[in-house]
Amino acid sequence: MKLHELKNVVGAVHRKKRVGCGEGGGHGKTSGRGGKGQTARSGGSIRPGFEGGQMPLYRKLPHRGFNNYNHRTEVAVINVGALADLDAKITEVNAEVLAANGLIRGGELVVKILGDGEVSRALKVTAAKFTESAKAKIEKAGGQAIVG
Repeated sequence: MKLHELKNVVGAVHRKKRVGCGEGGGHGKTSGRGGKGQTARSGGSIRPGFEGGQMPLYRKLPHRGFNNYNHRTEVAVINVGALADLDAKITEVNAEVLAANGLIRGGELVVKILGDGEVSRALKVTAAKFTESAKAKIEKAGGQAIVG
């Protein structure tokens, strides 16, 4: 079987529904939009949660609690094993170096180093946070873990 020999299964291909092309087409007059009113108009739609003017449920229920979404701090996480994969010429690692090597996005300056993986060479790593295991592995290899 070759690509040019493939054919659709019978019934898989449908004719496009042509609305507004006369009564004989089956979708004439109101074009499948029902009678008059808001939903029959172009651009007419009812927003989610709208209950026809009745007080909607989401306004009846009490809103309680705290949401930290708008005040959160985005933290980029990097494993120690990823630092070992950096170029051998790099001895000092910070957010700019990580962004230049594609390990984090450019705007992320708050970096946390996690302890998964191994590092075998001395690196001077500057980051906002370190896990205890990551700090131990970096210092064991002869490097420095600087919180900054």
